[in-house]
Amino acid sequence: MHMIERWATVATATGLIDDDGSTKPSIFSEMSALAADTGAANLGQGFPDEDGPLWIREAAVAAMLDSQNQYPPVRGVPALRQAIADHQRRHYGLSFDPNSEILVTAGATEALTAAILAFASAGDEVLTLEPFYDSHAAAIAMSGATHTTAPLRPTESGFRLDAATFRAAVSTRTKLILVNTPHNPTGTVLTREELSVIAEEAARVDAIVITDEVYEHLTFEGATHIPFATLPEMQSRTLTISSSGKTFSLTGWKIGWVCGPAPLIEAVLAIKQFLTFSGGAPLQPAVARALTEGDNDVRELRASLDERRVMLIEGLTKAGFDTVRPEGTYFVCADATPFLDGEVGDGGAFARWLPEHIGVACVPISAFCRPGSPAAHALRNWVRFTFVKDEATLRTACERLLQLTRA
Repeated sequence: MHMIERWATVATATGLIDDDGSTKPSIFSEMSALAADTGAANLGQGFPDEDGPLWIREAAVAAMLDSQNQYPPVRGVPALRQAIADHQRRHYGLSFDPNSEILVTAGATEALTAAILAFASAGDEVLTLEPFYDSHAAAIAMSGATHTTAPLRPTESGFRLDAATFRAAVSTRTKLILVNTPHNPTGTVLTREELSVIAEEAARVDAIVITDEVYEHLTFEGATHIPFATLPEMQSRTLTISSSGKTFSLTGWKIGWVCGPAPLIEAVLAIKQFLTFSGGAPLQPAVARALTEGDNDVRELRASLDERRVMLIEGLTKAGFDTVRPEGTYFVCADATPFLDGEVGDGGAFARWLPEHIGVACVPISAFCRPGSPAAHALRNWVRFTFVKDEATLRTACERLLQLTRA
């Protein structure tokens, strides 16, 4: 009964349990299925239409043919751990011992889940920004801890952290603070001033900070990603998590990592070894090469994404949406209020109506909020579109969305 009750808690927290108690698909699966059924341009789920660089994929094939197909070391192959350490030093001036302070994981999702399970339990609080990526809520629910949030608010300069509200959300029970920047779903890149507020509060209550930085290299309009661990005295309490999936358009490879102080990494390893143990044997040396030799590929991807980001923003604006210009990630958030009426009453209803009637799929921002929270209420009419699609798909979507202004 205890396990069933725990599942009910997780399912309720993530919206994956229906009124009859059955499991329902995630919002991403639901919207992608609607897109497939209606032939809609799918701007809902954020996965690239194109594979990553051919030379990286060929490196993985070469590793497969070179018999690198059995269990790799639980910490990750040495070449990849060294490449991650070199990457952190080269880009951010952060120093990590590849033998004791870096752990390779099955994507960033496993790193986040293992870290939360390692340090949070019943009676603790885990504080995230809101909206939040859905797996964050699921991992917190699995740990038995209480999920608390501090809202990001839409402004003319993007979604921004309200310092006073954040400080009020931190309590003596706050064991972990989970920071996601560049932020999914809003596309905001937290400023040094915003990160400093978080750092002050983490130090005040002696909280561990877990950072989700998977979009670290995908920033625009001059925005600069600042790793939380680079703030004064924060590296000793921070677990920095990232992945190859977004940086190199290889989301299906699920090669992620976590960097941090050796004692914290050991605790994460204790959980991780009983989740996947290890995996991606031929993919890990390919990612090591990508991190070492792929800076030009990242620059090209960022430039291409920036062009598509501008195309989508312009298309949404012409269609009549109010948007917040994202400084990073794959996503644009838009207020659907002008298109709501008695039949289509909020962002969730709008997202489910759009594929059949207009031929475009998106995701409601309410899917990234706690049910009934102030943030969920404030963003109830907002939806998220992705621009990590080919130009033809984006052009089709923008043309179809113009039907909204004529309706």
